[in-house]
Amino acid sequence: MFANSVSRRQMFGFGGAAAAALMLGTGAWEAQSAFAAPALKGDPFTLGVASGDPTSDGVVLWTRLAPDPFAQDGLGGMPAKPVRVHYEVALDERFRRIARRGSVVATPELAHSVHPEVHGLAPDRTYWFRFRAGSAISPVGRTRTTPAPWQSPRELTFAFASCQAWQDGYFTAYHHMAREDLDLVVHLGDYLYESGVRTNKRGVTTDPKFHTETVDLARYRLQYGLYKSEAPLREAHAAFPWIMTFDDHEVENNWADETSENNEDPKTFLLRRAAAFQALYEHAPLRRTQLPNGPDVQMYRRLPYGRLADFTMLDTRQYRDDQACGDGTSADCADRFDENRTLLGSRQRDWVLKGFSRSQARWQILGNQAPMGQTDQGPGPGTTVWTDPWDGYVAERNRLLAEADTRGVRNLVVVTGDRHQNYAWDLKRDYTDPESATVGSEFVGTSVTSGGDGADMTAQGETFLAANPHMKFFNSQRGYARVTVNRDRWTTDPGGG
Repeated sequence: MFANSVSRRQMFGFGGAAAAALMLGTGAWEAQSAFAAPALKGDPFTLGVASGDPTSDGVVLWTRLAPDPFAQDGLGGMPAKPVRVHYEVALDERFRRIARRGSVVATPELAHSVHPEVHGLAPDRTYWFRFRAGSAISPVGRTRTTPAPWQSPRELTFAFASCQAWQDGYFTAYHHMAREDLDLVVHLGDYLYESGVRTNKRGVTTDPKFHTETVDLARYRLQYGLYKSEAPLREAHAAFPWIMTFDDHEVENNWADETSENNEDPKTFLLRRAAAFQALYEHAPLRRTQLPNGPDVQMYRRLPYGRLADFTMLDTRQYRDDQACGDGTSADCADRFDENRTLLGSRQRDWVLKGFSRSQARWQILGNQAPMGQTDQGPGPGTTVWTDPWDGYVAERNRLLAEADTRGVRNLVVVTGDRHQNYAWDLKRDYTDPESATVGSEFVGTSVTSGGDGADMTAQGETFLAANPHMKFFNSQRGYARVTVNRDRWTTDPGGG
C-alpha cells in the first residue's frame, strides 16, 4: 500500500498544470472568450446527455463531445485542444423561459466531457437542459431538483438498477424506465463490464478493438462508448437525474482495495484502477467532488430528499479487506467472522453511523453494491455463503445493523444490485441467532441484462426460500426495480425488461 495520498498523486501525475487542465472540464472555469468550438466532423453529442446528484437548488449536468466514440485512441474523434461548451437550463422544454445558462470548457485530458454544476434553481421542480458546441446542439434532457431540506414531500418515486453486460442482452429495460413517472434513478454499479466483447446480441462479431479486456484508459473509454451506443440507456439518462456509484466490473471482477482478482502487482493494478475511475467520471453525471485523484475517488456521499428520505450511497470496494477464504463459496470459513475485517473501512463506517444519528429523515436508504442479508445456499444444518458480499464480512454487518438499531434508526431500507435476481428480505442483527431482531429491510434488484432473460421462479430460488427464512420474495427476471415511498409505506415493484 502506498504511504499516503501525496505519493499516489505524484505517481499518477496529478497536480500543477495537469490538475488545472482537468478542472476546466468540471465547470469550475467559465471565462467567455477562449476555446471556440472548431468545425467538427459529425454530431459531437453521440453519447447523449445526462444529469445527476440532484439537490434542492441544483443538479450536475453532463455530456461528452465524441463525434466518433469508437475511435481507436479513445479520444472520440475530437482534436487535442480545449473546446467551449454552452449549456441552457429552462422551465419549459421549448426553452422559452431560461432559468440558467453558462459555458464550460471541454478538455482532451477528460476526453472532452463536461460536468457543469448548476445552482440557484427552485426546489422540487422539473427543468429541461441542452448543450451547444459550435453550431451543434445536443438532445434535450429533463431533470428535477429535490424538495427543500425542511419540506416533507408527500411521495418519492424512483427506480434502481445495476448490472448491464452489453453482450448479454438488449437494454430494453431502460426504454421502459424512460417512460416511467420518476423523480430520480439510482444506479448501484456494474454500469459496464471489463471483459472483451466479441459478439453482439445478434451473434455478429464486433470490431476487433472491442475483443480485448479493458485495462488502459483508451480501452475503458471505448467500452463506455459501446455501452452508451444503446439508445434506451441514453433515453433513461436524458429523462431523469441519476445517483450513481460503482461496484467491481467498472474496474475488474471482485477487486478489493489494492488487490486485483488475479493478485497482480498492486502498482500495476492501481494504474488500471486510476484509468477506470477516470473513464467512469468522464461518462457519468458526477460532481467535482467525485473527480478522481489517480486511483482514489470519493464516492460515498449522502443526498437528502427533503425530510422524507436520505440516500446514503456506499462504496464497498475501495476500502475493503481482501475476500476471506479464497473469494468463493464456503461452508466453514472462520475468517468471515473476524472482528477486524472491514468492508467499508473505518472512516466510511463512522461516517455512515454519524449520519444515522443526525438524520431527521423518515426513511434511511442505503445504496449498496452486493447483498447485505445472509444468503445461505442450501437448507438444513450448516451455512454455505459467498464471501465477496457482506456474508464475508459478518462482524462489520452485525456492527452496522446493531448501531442502526441502537441509534433508533427509523425505516432502514437497503437497495442493492449485483446478484441478477430480485429479493425482498429482513435484515437481522445476527443471522446466527434465530431469535435475532429485525433491524431493516433489503431489496436486491435484478440485472438490466447480465445473466440473460431469467425466469420468475427457478430451482435456485426455491432453494433460497427454503434455506433463508428471512427471505420473503424471489424473482429471477431481467429489468429494474421501481420504488414508491411515502410517510407510511414503501412499495417495490419489478420494472419492465
